[in-house]
Amino acid sequence: MSRRRTAILISGRGTNMSALISAAMDPGFPAEIALVLSNRPDAKGLERAAEFGIATAVVDHTDFAGDRQAFERQVDAALKDHRIELVALAGFMRILTPFLVNAWSNRMINIHPALLPAFKGLATHERALEEGVKLHGATVHYVSAEMDDGPIIVQGAVPVLDTDTPETLAARVLDVEHRIYPKALELVASGKARISGARVTAGGNDGETAEPLIWP
Repeated sequence: MSRRRTAILISGRGTNMSALISAAMDPGFPAEIALVLSNRPDAKGLERAAEFGIATAVVDHTDFAGDRQAFERQVDAALKDHRIELVALAGFMRILTPFLVNAWSNRMINIHPALLPAFKGLATHERALEEGVKLHGATVHYVSAEMDDGPIIVQGAVPVLDTDTPETLAARVLDVEHRIYPKALELVASGKARISGARVTAGGNDGETAEPLIWP
């Protein structure tokens, strides 16, 4: 089996990065983590990746004087230098321009701590509690030019409890993130995930869905 060379882009500690690395340690997993790249040289996740013997790279966005496309061209060059085939954003705190999104169209995925299309952007757990929703969760989706948009690959849901605070809700959602992101990468790297308009199916040649696209 040919494993797809995958880069993980991070800005901080990289907890979802660790979940992906753990999944990819299985030789039967269809993706190998070939690079961890950060826009911050002090990102704790870089140390964690190095402990696993994974190549790391830093493209510091502050070196580009607000020129986002110049920054992204350097990121793109680093990805190509490492012969990357797929990109997984894991807490990469940069708004992407169409340049990088188009360069990696249908080959870049992201995880967001909400059940998209609800609660795009930041402070998702606080907003979920304020709105009184009964279900909250996380979404893995293909990256598109619009923030927190793009065809949904996998979602995972948790109940919102009356006693929840943003911190307790965030902790349960994070557990779901660690479960669904490896599943989504597996579907994409194996070629099972197929985009049809705004939808993603993960079935056989007959188009029937053969893989769960929601957790649990």
